[in-house]
Amino acid sequence: MSKIDDLINKLCPDGVEYCKLEEIVKEVNIGINPRKFFKLNPIDATGFYVTVRELNGLLGVKQYDKTDKINNEAIKIINDRAHIEKGDILFSNTGTVGKLALISEEPNNWGVNEGIYIIKPVMEKITSKFLYYYLDSSCAYKDYSAKFTGSTLKHITQKALLSLTVPVPPLEVQCEIVHILDDFTLLSAELSAELKARQQQYYYYRDELLSFKTENYEYKTLGEIATDMYRGNGIKRTEVTESGIPCVRYGEIYTSYNVTFDKCLSHTNENIINSKKYFEYGDVLFAITGESVEEIGKSTVYLGHDKCLAGGDMVVMKHNQNPKYMAYVLSTTQAQMQKSKGKVKSKVVHTSIPDLKEISIPIPPLEIQEKVSNMIEKLDKLCNDITDGLPAEIEARQKQYEYYRDKLLTFKELKVSEVQ
Repeated sequence: MSKIDDLINKLCPDGVEYCKLEEIVKEVNIGINPRKFFKLNPIDATGFYVTVRELNGLLGVKQYDKTDKINNEAIKIINDRAHIEKGDILFSNTGTVGKLALISEEPNNWGVNEGIYIIKPVMEKITSKFLYYYLDSSCAYKDYSAKFTGSTLKHITQKALLSLTVPVPPLEVQCEIVHILDDFTLLSAELSAELKARQQQYYYYRDELLSFKTENYEYKTLGEIATDMYRGNGIKRTEVTESGIPCVRYGEIYTSYNVTFDKCLSHTNENIINSKKYFEYGDVLFAITGESVEEIGKSTVYLGHDKCLAGGDMVVMKHNQNPKYMAYVLSTTQAQMQKSKGKVKSKVVHTSIPDLKEISIPIPPLEIQEKVSNMIEKLDKLCNDITDGLPAEIEARQKQYEYYRDKLLTFKELKVSEVQ
């Protein structure tokens, strides 16, 4: 019998008390909207401002390269209205409801936006990390997702969150469960670190192979290489269907496709699309609208054999080069720097056909393109293929963690009469 079973049989053999969240937290505060109270990224910035996209799980808030900055005036406002301290749990309340972070060290001059609740546990009743793990579980999600409001943009109110029912086993049991789950997450973190190292190695060798430092191959602009370049035409989310003609919407280039793909995730009814813009085997697709200067113009090359529709905010480029070579050379650091050149960070970042046409890449003979792209493809598969190596191991470990997390956090409930 495991240690956790021994502890449960010893300390809570008849079951575990379940409490509403409001009974085991000191308070739940909401973050600050900077548009109403202060400006982001001032010249005299000394602190940091976390948004929902930066909630990154168990490691909590330490430092984010892309986090917005705040000054002393903003810090005072935040401390007066939404103070953050070690042991707090950040919980997103809008959009991706339930995205979490645990404040694992004393934060200096940190603030969070209004899309985040700051949960302050009563440590004498429940440990921060145990509550973090429970809020991250399928058990909790099933409960609080039933309390969502909104049709397209989901939201959970403070009142609804505070009514969430949470198991509160003895602190000794909580600590042992946290210890077990920590071991799972540590292993996953080690595997993820190894994968990141391999990916960095891949990026290095990809860039080296495609720099052709020892060769004197001609550089050409995309404007010189392209046989045609044209914009796609908008396909609304409501026009995406389970069947019909394959299509790609620009956001999918950022979220769903690697540097190449051979099957479209989305389909649409061809008859309802006006001014149809098609792409086919070997074509390059560029996303020309995005949220990041660093990723604007992300490209992918289609290697399938269907005739497909291109959605809006993307550019289709036709050419006579090796498709895989184009995929890899346009994903290099040097190519991305050209895509990002002159772009300014804002809520939405744009590029255009004239900008893309100025990008310059090396153009070796076709036989060299094929040879180099085959070498890079092997490296790419080693690092990124979800069916092989570390990514598959990480996915398996994550499923194992989720299984044991939910199992460990499911308890027999102590009857009310027994509590009294």
